[in-house]
Amino acid sequence: MNLAISAATMAIDRSLVIRHLYKEYTVGKPILRDVSLEIGGRGITAIIGPSGAGKSTLIRCVNGLAPATRGEIIFHGEDITKLSGKRLREMRRRIGMVHQEYSLVERLSVMENLLTGRLGYVPAWRAWLRKFPESDVAHAYTLLEAIGLEDFANRRADQLSGGQRQRVGIARALMQEPDLLLADEPTSSLDPKTAVEIIELLATLAASRDIPAIINIHNVDLAKRFASRIVGMAKGAIVFDGPPSALEDKHLGEIYGGQSWLE
Repeated sequence: MNLAISAATMAIDRSLVIRHLYKEYTVGKPILRDVSLEIGGRGITAIIGPSGAGKSTLIRCVNGLAPATRGEIIFHGEDITKLSGKRLREMRRRIGMVHQEYSLVERLSVMENLLTGRLGYVPAWRAWLRKFPESDVAHAYTLLEAIGLEDFANRRADQLSGGQRQRVGIARALMQEPDLLLADEPTSSLDPKTAVEIIELLATLAASRDIPAIINIHNVDLAKRFASRIVGMAKGAIVFDGPPSALEDKHLGEIYGGQSWLE
């Protein structure tokens, strides 16, 4: 039985395929220009680039928050760009999201915030009455221990530091038991030391659960340290795609627009 479960788990295809993706908010002014990527079923992919390069828009297209203008996003054998309504909501369950500004419910406790990650899996009346299954509560406690906040279950979210809030955000995303983890600038509001801790935590938890992760990040050093693959974007297009060891100053100049920022 255990062997069967293990085989079934290994058979899950967590890969993501993006083909010729375009996104326009204004007609004739594409934010994404012919973006094509294949993300394997494991590992950390860091997306770097200046503000306005299209990094966040790409993430939003993948989780269906920003409908693509054209192109394909294939996940679990379905094109996300073609989904809507209930089927899109079901697909989003499989894609965990870590937000830049945490997006916690400030008045709720840490435990209650984690359990919101199960909203797509329980009847609305249970969520309203906060009657989540014991298995969900046990899972939440396991994640609290994993992020080092096991003593904060009943602490209100608005009483946490920025780093603690982002840890809760990561745990909440993992409560969905996703097959893909997205993180949109998860360290932009954090000090350098905490930023390292958060990216390390993301990488560790994703690896331990064999979940591929895509992280938008401004800090190139952090991207090179923790990612197995770096994708560089400029003006809505991919201008670099390779391992951290292949990323050179000439590529960074192309991504960020010249050499002056290196000096």
